[in-house]
Amino acid sequence: MPPDPGQQDARRTLIRTLLSEQSVRTQAALARLLNARGHVVTQSSVSRDLREMRVIKDPDGYRLPDAVAEPELDSASDYIRSVAAAGAHLLVVRVATGAAQRVAVELDRADWPEVVGTLSGDDTIFIATTGQTANRRLTARLQPALDR
Repeated sequence: MPPDPGQQDARRTLIRTLLSEQSVRTQAALARLLNARGHVVTQSSVSRDLREMRVIKDPDGYRLPDAVAEPELDSASDYIRSVAAAGAHLLVVRVATGAAQRVAVELDRADWPEVVGTLSGDDTIFIATTGQTANRRLTARLQPALDR
């Protein structure tokens, strides 16, 4: 059964309020807060809401995308530790612990033609590229960060 759009909007409004008012570190904690306020949810529905709302998780917990001061790529590049090709269409970028999502977002926003997409963990970013030439060009773009 598809979710009721009115309930979903109300739940997401409450999620925005909760995240702006307090630190929430886990999806389970957010589910408990929502349930305590009359929104019957599961961890999987909270996960889907957070993903669709583009909520960011950092070391301090979940943050709304507009509440996080995202660095420009220049400052995000301060976190880059290494770049290595892993085949013709993949670069592996190692960054400071906890910075991968922030740097990946900036790489996506840079809208560089070499980047097809990014996937980030805690300290590693996989960048899908358009090919070996793109790998070399992107590595050259990121090289100044490695020289710091």
